[in-house]
Amino acid sequence: MSIRPNRRQFARACGLGILATGAVSTSLVRNPTWVHAGTGVESTAVPPIALNTSTLRGHQLSVPDQVQVVAEAGYDGIEPWIRDLRQFVDGGGKLTDLKKQLDDAGLQMSGAIGFAKWIVEDPQQRAAGLEEARRDMAMVRELGGVRMAAPPIGAHHADAIGENGGLNLNMVASRYRALLDVGKEMGVTPLLELWGFSPTLSQLSELAYVSTAAKHPDAAVLPDFYHIYKGGNDMVSLGMIEASRMPLFHINDYPAEPPIAEIADRDRVFPGDGVCPLVETIAMLLRNGFAGTFSLELFNPEYWNRPAAEVASEGYQKSKRVIDQAIAMANH
Repeated sequence: MSIRPNRRQFARACGLGILATGAVSTSLVRNPTWVHAGTGVESTAVPPIALNTSTLRGHQLSVPDQVQVVAEAGYDGIEPWIRDLRQFVDGGGKLTDLKKQLDDAGLQMSGAIGFAKWIVEDPQQRAAGLEEARRDMAMVRELGGVRMAAPPIGAHHADAIGENGGLNLNMVASRYRALLDVGKEMGVTPLLELWGFSPTLSQLSELAYVSTAAKHPDAAVLPDFYHIYKGGNDMVSLGMIEASRMPLFHINDYPAEPPIAEIADRDRVFPGDGVCPLVETIAMLLRNGFAGTFSLELFNPEYWNRPAAEVASEGYQKSKRVIDQAIAMANH
């Protein structure tokens, strides 16, 4: 089965690199320029597009099959789940072989999704969570990755955090700093992830506060359009977070119904198919200097009833279309 070159491979093959300009077709290498507000500096950086493999979760694909589907759909990167990587290794798979497959396909390891309990109250559980994160990071690093998600698992519902109604944000910051120290040792940055349904880290203001209060040079955040909405945030608040501190951003869309109190992960839809102001928001991010990767993260069971290749391809094309429109808006 042939794998068509993605934008990064095409640019490299032409000897132009990812910041290519000139006569190269913009359908493969999109490179409009815009002037960053207040700086007068033109940018030609084009946000890469990755696929978070939750989008194909219901297809029950092996990791090598996930890589093949993602590559053939034209993505620049992949964001696998740690549990899938563990299953691959436990089943006799070799990370060296998987790394070669990624390299041959021209796919970046854009991130990874793990659930180490770095944030929990219990000291023993928290220590075990940091060790789990260390093991996860070792796998990510072996595959060429340099970042992974750090969601507030263990503090994401009332029963998990007890009767105090929430964790002190300064305490969360100190625990995030400890995780960042592990990441520094391993060469993998844990990205503080927004979870809109969680009593902890559901607000962009909390994300900004904790990452700032951690007082660590590697602190960075992982926003998500759906979670921003689910948490009752406003997209304009993204403008208060330094763009360089968002190296990865989960892209998705959501419908007008069900209402925000009832909407769930399963309701996420392809970019452009819902009511999220994606174009305007991404244009704002670009004007502010965003140069990270947009990773498509969906959990829609209706998509799992369709062929995986079809879902991946449609997801790429619709993500690309929204980003292209945002680039055009940012350029004017």
